[in-house]
Amino acid sequence: MGTIVEQESPAGDGVASPPRPNRTRRAIRERRMRRRSLAIAAFSTAAVAAALVLLVPMAPGWDKVRTVFFNWEVMAKTFPKLLSAFTVDIMIFAWSAPIIAVWGLVIALFRDARSPALFPLRLFAIAYNDIFRGVPVILVIYLIGFGVPGLGLPRPWNSPYLWGTVALVLSYSAYVAEVYRTGIDSIHESQRSAAKSLGLTQADIMRYVILPQAIRRVIPANMNNFISLQKDVALLSFIGPIEVLRQAGVQKSLLANFTPYLGAAIIFLAVTIPATRLADHLIARQNRARS
Repeated sequence: MGTIVEQESPAGDGVASPPRPNRTRRAIRERRMRRRSLAIAAFSTAAVAAALVLLVPMAPGWDKVRTVFFNWEVMAKTFPKLLSAFTVDIMIFAWSAPIIAVWGLVIALFRDARSPALFPLRLFAIAYNDIFRGVPVILVIYLIGFGVPGLGLPRPWNSPYLWGTVALVLSYSAYVAEVYRTGIDSIHESQRSAAKSLGLTQADIMRYVILPQAIRRVIPANMNNFISLQKDVALLSFIGPIEVLRQAGVQKSLLANFTPYLGAAIIFLAVTIPATRLADHLIARQNRARS
């Protein structure tokens, strides 16, 4: 019987690598398993879709549900108005997101403050995160959106757009700050020590060593927060702004039909699904770079 000769790895470290025929067989086997998994997934998905298409119309109330929720004449009539109202959501998101990114970073820096003299800032950041992560976003919107204008402030200081934005910023900054803090804590302590040995101050260490790495690491996670923010802008409809959700409600009342809500859902999905896939891609690329 012939003997299998061990081959050294290309790196020349003396570790024997699997013989080439074994590697080829393993690659072929992995491809077959991948094709088999894809075939099973496609079959199961098609089976579920077929079951829904065949069984749902057999329900006793399907005709009524189709008329009330899937009326394409109502969809065609109301969809342009929904798209126009969605520009309000985009505008609120556009000016809220940068403020949240900056204020969240400030809160994270307060939370990471190590000097005894800065302990009040650290305590403020802890209390801030505990409060605004513990209170539902819709409740913060109600309290600020109705409470502050109730003080009798003149225009524009009683605008629901202004105080709705403040409510979103306060709530989401707490979540973004915790993500930033996770990125800061992920930087090994040895990098701080090395930078300190080179004579850098604590401020310079944070600015030039810690933050550039931490921000890069948390971009995918923060993208998920901003995707959630895009959806939660619709909550401002409860305090007055006529954005897509409020417009869908208006059209529902005028036409006695719930199809406008389906149109609003389609608009949100058209924005959030590509953004979610981008976030997943960035997370997967980051994981591959670490492995």
